[in-house]
Amino acid sequence: MAALVPGLRPFMNSADDLPPSRAEILDAHDLDGVADEAGFDELTSFTAALCEAPICLVSVVGETMQRFVAKHGLDVTETPLESSFCAHAMLGSDLMVVPDATRDPRFAENPLVTGDPFIRFYAGAPLVTEDGFPLGSLCVIDRVPRPGLTPLQQQGLRVMASQVVSAMGHRKKTKVQLASEAVAKQALSETEQKFRILADTMPQMVWSTLPDGHHDYYNARWYEFTGVPEGSTDGEGWNGMFHPDDQDKAWERWRHSLRTGEPYEIEYRLRDAEGNFRWTLGRALPIRDAEGNIIRWFGTCTDIHEQKLLMEQREMISQELSHRIKNIFSVINGLIGLSTRTHPELKGLADELRSRIMSLGKAHDFVRPHSARSRPTSMQATLTGLLEQLLSAYQSEAQRIRIRGGDFRIDDRSATPLALSFHELATNAAKYGALSTLDGHVAVDISEAGDDVVIAWTESGGPQVKSAPTAEGFGSRLIALSMTNQLGGKLSYDWKPEGLRAVAMIPKTSMSRPAPQRT
Repeated sequence: MAALVPGLRPFMNSADDLPPSRAEILDAHDLDGVADEAGFDELTSFTAALCEAPICLVSVVGETMQRFVAKHGLDVTETPLESSFCAHAMLGSDLMVVPDATRDPRFAENPLVTGDPFIRFYAGAPLVTEDGFPLGSLCVIDRVPRPGLTPLQQQGLRVMASQVVSAMGHRKKTKVQLASEAVAKQALSETEQKFRILADTMPQMVWSTLPDGHHDYYNARWYEFTGVPEGSTDGEGWNGMFHPDDQDKAWERWRHSLRTGEPYEIEYRLRDAEGNFRWTLGRALPIRDAEGNIIRWFGTCTDIHEQKLLMEQREMISQELSHRIKNIFSVINGLIGLSTRTHPELKGLADELRSRIMSLGKAHDFVRPHSARSRPTSMQATLTGLLEQLLSAYQSEAQRIRIRGGDFRIDDRSATPLALSFHELATNAAKYGALSTLDGHVAVDISEAGDDVVIAWTESGGPQVKSAPTAEGFGSRLIALSMTNQLGGKLSYDWKPEGLRAVAMIPKTSMSRPAPQRT
């Protein structure tokens, strides 16, 4: 073949060539039907008329044959490569013109010259891709010799050839794009299948929605738990599965998440396959694209019914214990009152003692475990207010505890660990420290340092401190748990001879949630 068409070998598929082969490259251009789609029939007719030639061909050179993907004035669709004029023309840098094929040694004995269609004149423009690969040529043929083409005809043949190359390149890109889309679709299908298998093996109910919140997928666990027919809860049908008292709340929370993109989390009662309502924790997170747009929501429903019942039982026991403890405070106050009737000279002392016991009762409301229902509605909203109420049991006319400095807003998350910590410090001071003597005092100084709130607890006037405790008691562990784990802060102790100095550094963000923005 190299002898027939010098220079063609590098584009042919042989043992020393690198892939892809010529056949693969031509196949990538998806030439089937290209003539009809690209309007090549009109192009060849126009080119033939422009060049005043009876025949015009769009020829693509293969490995053994040349194929006419568009033609005018010729019925043949392909010819052997050995007789191809275009295999020569496509290797040139410009038009190849053969004025009289019978006088050209390359073509004088060519079957297409000695026989039908009796080629005499040939002019071909190479069809070369952007990356330099020769596909074939756009040629015009005449059955009589001609000296050549006019300048206008030459320019027209080049322009028409560039149109053919452009159309073929578009077909290639389209085919590659379709192939890529098919591969991507297949990969997506496999990924979705893997996701469904994974989701069906999870103990939780799994669901997903479109960006607008339309539910379009539930895993097998959902249908097993609810017992509803597959597809019956698509769209907005899911809300009907909730307890009537929970439906409005669930809808409101879900719409808020769709509107803001914030994670969805809520507890509601979900109807199971037997018609019973069970407490369930619903959660969902948005999936975003590279631009930050939500493309899907994925969510889970977790059965927490037993856990919820256990928490309610614990809450009931906690309330009962708290009620009994407060009753003990009331009984003690009653006993003190009875004692003052027989010893009226102790009335002043008794009144002060009863006041302190009542303050201890108030402190108990802060430090005992609370649920959302049992949390005091009158809980202090500032740090100073909390400390004043909490430590009032240890005060006297001499103001043995002084709270100084700034003040900071607190909320329900920080109030309990703060109350536990300072109640424990006050209790220890009353047992062993400054508050265990008549002359002892405590200074509580509140300040800020950068992003932290600093609370310094300084005791003075109590028993002399000889050394730091050698063993960590329950109270110390309780303070560490509250300060470090719950508030994310730090607490340091300095056991000075004149009294303990404890300094707590708590992030401002742990003291209270940001105030909601009004819209």
